[in-house]
Amino acid sequence: MAEAEPLTEHPHPVPVPGWLVALCRWFAVIGGLVLLGMMIMTVVSVTRRTLFGAPIPGDFEMVELGSAIAVFCFLPWCQITGGNVLVDFFTMKSGPRTNHLLEALGDLTYLLIGALILWRMIPGAMEFHDYGEQTMVLRIPIWWAFTVILPAMALLIVTIFFTLAGHLKEARA
Repeated sequence: MAEAEPLTEHPHPVPVPGWLVALCRWFAVIGGLVLLGMMIMTVVSVTRRTLFGAPIPGDFEMVELGSAIAVFCFLPWCQITGGNVLVDFFTMKSGPRTNHLLEALGDLTYLLIGALILWRMIPGAMEFHDYGEQTMVLRIPIWWAFTVILPAMALLIVTIFFTLAGHLKEARA
């Protein structure tokens, strides 16, 4: 398993497999494209509303669904690059071992919370599908968003597992 160089100036980076970095990057690209699409649609909708009194119907629904997709697509990239908020006021002068152990503890907590969220999102997505839940104006099935959100959440959990293992490995070194 080839390990890539750390991608960040995170104070306590850990190497992760290259395939995982590539997969996280692709999900971030998807999130970025969705975000770009929402921005363009919002500008067009506001322009249409201003000039013609006719916004894009259901623009707020598309922004809701798109925002959820974008956020979940960015989470794995944020984890793999160490982009999560780090409060190191009390640990700035701690040694690398202590910092990696604390990072591992944070990753373990995040892993447990992420697994719990994914565990509950799966039946939630199935209920949206079974009940035919749709957006109000455009009638977009809400479960469609979960076709991207659930894999992104699963990727986040895999990413957290690898960063957790990396921090434990670095703490032992």
